[in-house]
Amino acid sequence: MLFHMAQTELSRMGFLLAGGKSSRMGADKAFLDFGGQTLLDRALTVMGAVCGKVTIVGDPGKFAEYGSSRDAAKYGSVVADIFPGCGPLAGIHAALVHSTGELNLVLAVDMPFVSRELLAFLFATAEDADNHAIVTVPRTSKGFQPLCAVYRPDFAVAAELALRAGKYKIDAAFSSVSVRVIEEDELAAAGFSEQNFFNVNTPQDRRAAEGGDFDSSS
Repeated sequence: MLFHMAQTELSRMGFLLAGGKSSRMGADKAFLDFGGQTLLDRALTVMGAVCGKVTIVGDPGKFAEYGSSRDAAKYGSVVADIFPGCGPLAGIHAALVHSTGELNLVLAVDMPFVSRELLAFLFATAEDADNHAIVTVPRTSKGFQPLCAVYRPDFAVAAELALRAGKYKIDAAFSSVSVRVIEEDELAAAGFSEQNFFNVNTPQDRRAAEGGDFDSSS
């Protein structure tokens, strides 16, 4: 049983997308303080609780210390986009190209209300014996949440085709693969809500999140 649990954890890879320009925030979101912790550290801690290994997708120069100063068995090297300047889809593509695992959690660095319980729920859904989908993704009233989702390596092919065609919208790439959608009612039944997926993109978002007022979410 312990061996099985260890094998399961090792098959769970985590990739933290931290390569955005943060132009709307006016400062690098990864290093913003939120509740006494940077968004980067907060996300790495949450992901580390459920993933066998966690890798940052971003500028290797900027994040080198995070790839070397932490537990080397837990936190992998920092990897850069293969298609730079092409948005989050390029980050997902880079993650899957570098992955050695079957299930790959992709999380954006600017989602401070994602919990270890939510990530464990996503993995459990992806690991369900009846789920052979390439992508396991939540969907709220705001649409798909592709930056808090689990991907199998095969999605790298669809992502690369889209990137080479100049199509950078993640949702559009879902049309060519099998997708397991976790709908809002299923999320609610498991104890999660739209607020868990709140993105801190602007100073206004940051104030709203810190004050618990999510009406201004973007």
